[in-house]
Amino acid sequence: MLVTLAKRCLLVLLGPFIFLFVAFIPTICGKRPGFRGWFWRTVSRSCSWLLWFLDVDVDISDAAIEALRTDENSVIAVNHRSHLDGFSMLHVIPSEKWVTFGAKKELCEAALLKRGFDGAGLLKIDRSKGRDALSSLVQSVDIMPKRRSPILFVEGTRASKPGLPPFKAGAVLVAQKTGRAVRPFVISHSDKLLPRGKFFPFKGTIHIDVLDQMLFGPDEDTDACVARLRGAMAAAYDAQTGETTEDL
Repeated sequence: MLVTLAKRCLLVLLGPFIFLFVAFIPTICGKRPGFRGWFWRTVSRSCSWLLWFLDVDVDISDAAIEALRTDENSVIAVNHRSHLDGFSMLHVIPSEKWVTFGAKKELCEAALLKRGFDGAGLLKIDRSKGRDALSSLVQSVDIMPKRRSPILFVEGTRASKPGLPPFKAGAVLVAQKTGRAVRPFVISHSDKLLPRGKFFPFKGTIHIDVLDQMLFGPDEDTDACVARLRGAMAAAYDAQTGETTEDL
């Protein structure tokens, strides 16, 4: 208990400096060659520090780490349980695998975060523009190196009920239009550690499953593809949590 308290006091003292460094370093050297790769490695280390300060562990198999290390030409589709999800993902993704996040436009343009997000190459998603937003996202993914994958939250927002809620079609549509596979990423227990409305998480472990790539042809029915993706992710999620995801 005393160790946990000491770590959290350190986080309160050091956390703002780490945040400001990550947020503003792109202003100083964001245009230098190789900056983006260095920046993501720095963000990943910062996420690892944060989880250590918070006494949050991440359980993931060696096989899953190796699958990510060699993963190419994919769209990473992940469920969303709490604010810990992004930190836990970046903590476990190996440096050989390049990623970037898709995030809503409002978050990308927040005053304190805009420089850092631009430097990281985050994909802005303007939900108000519908098909135009999808077209812009597809264009951005289409020119990415195969080694880099966009991370898209398939539920669109944090889940608030047991099981996996309905999925948005965005990740599947991007994969179909760019010829990429979908790499399902299943996070469980993060909402138990950090429920809505709680500032500091409970001490504990988040579990991550990385499933095999799924291929969806450009002529396949998108709704059927989304249902297949949700079924695979729900099976892994329910096996970890003991919950039951309802069929749609």
